[in-house]
Amino acid sequence: MTYPALRLRKNEEKRLRAGHLWIFSNEVDVEQTPLRGFAPGDLVRVEDSRGQEMGVAYVNPESLIAARLLTRNPKTAIGPAFIAGRLQRALALRERLYRRPDYRLVYGESDGLPGLVVDRYGDVLAVQTNTAGMDRLQPVIVEQLEALLQPRAVVLRNESGLRQLEGLEVATAVVAGDLAGPVEIEENGVKFRIDVLAGQKTGWFFDHRDNRARTAALAQGRKVLDLFSYSGAWGIQAAAGGAASVHCVDGSESALALGRENARLNGVEDRVGFQHADVFEFLKQAREERRHYEVIVLDPPALIKRKKDAKAGLEAYRRLNQGALQLLAHGGVLVSASCSYHLAPEALHDLLRATARQLDRHLVLIGRGGQGPDHPIHPAIPESDYLKALFCVSGPSL
Repeated sequence: MTYPALRLRKNEEKRLRAGHLWIFSNEVDVEQTPLRGFAPGDLVRVEDSRGQEMGVAYVNPESLIAARLLTRNPKTAIGPAFIAGRLQRALALRERLYRRPDYRLVYGESDGLPGLVVDRYGDVLAVQTNTAGMDRLQPVIVEQLEALLQPRAVVLRNESGLRQLEGLEVATAVVAGDLAGPVEIEENGVKFRIDVLAGQKTGWFFDHRDNRARTAALAQGRKVLDLFSYSGAWGIQAAAGGAASVHCVDGSESALALGRENARLNGVEDRVGFQHADVFEFLKQAREERRHYEVIVLDPPALIKRKKDAKAGLEAYRRLNQGALQLLAHGGVLVSASCSYHLAPEALHDLLRATARQLDRHLVLIGRGGQGPDHPIHPAIPESDYLKALFCVSGPSL
């Protein structure tokens, strides 16, 4: 199949040749191939400024990222066989990594399907098509997922802010099979019920799996505080790992209700408490009440979603980490996490250093964590590497 050409300006092919998959609107030779000549989601044959073919992409003239490369073979037809091959490849990797079918099955560009996210919860699949190109391919994706895995249900969770940037509507729907009520998964030997239809993102955050296991090991016999606890992923695993007590704090009552159910499911409800509160307000009140904890998990939502949010977001991270350190007993462990790509690892590192000095604490790092291997990092796409977790021990000043 031959697709219409999208030609790049002179020297604008360098990033693609280095491995990246994105083409920005200012890199397109709009005199030769006007972007307005395409509809969102159209497939194109990418050419460099000399007309040399570089592969097949989908395009969106309404987006700053004007095109995303699907394959470097310009003769490839983008259809059922192509989608099936990419899904099989992604599945083969996850089956090497995990014993149970609970993981992120497709992670966008890293799996050769830019703009697509698929989370697998046993026999239920949650799908996000975050770009116009993937949205156009959605029926084929669902069809091939059904053929590959025979799921009980496929749920579209198309509520991401990325869709709005692409000019797409937001919606949730069960598009295959039937689903009523929570779905049960297992992570690090601990069971959880999750809400695939109405929970945050697609219902669960697989990316911190390894960091949660590490924290549970550090929490044995300790008093734990889980901030932004959602449905108890960190706190309940800590309790199951032998924590003396766990206090979970979150601003969503529905998430806490699911957390209470998860605590009962694992037989740890007597050691896990839940509080519906704004975390900033909770930190202030807990400081005034002179409460202290031996392990604190600080895993907020993305506080810097865009570059222009960096200043305000950095201040929010500073306030949270300062509040957490003020509640941390001497010798205690702080797990400070960020899922904001625009907060660099060295910025979080320096924020903790500066905050510890301001509080006259001696702080040392005992470990660093990132996203699990079901969120594989594309070495040419820094944006695929977003998750940070610093494991710190705080004590009196030297």
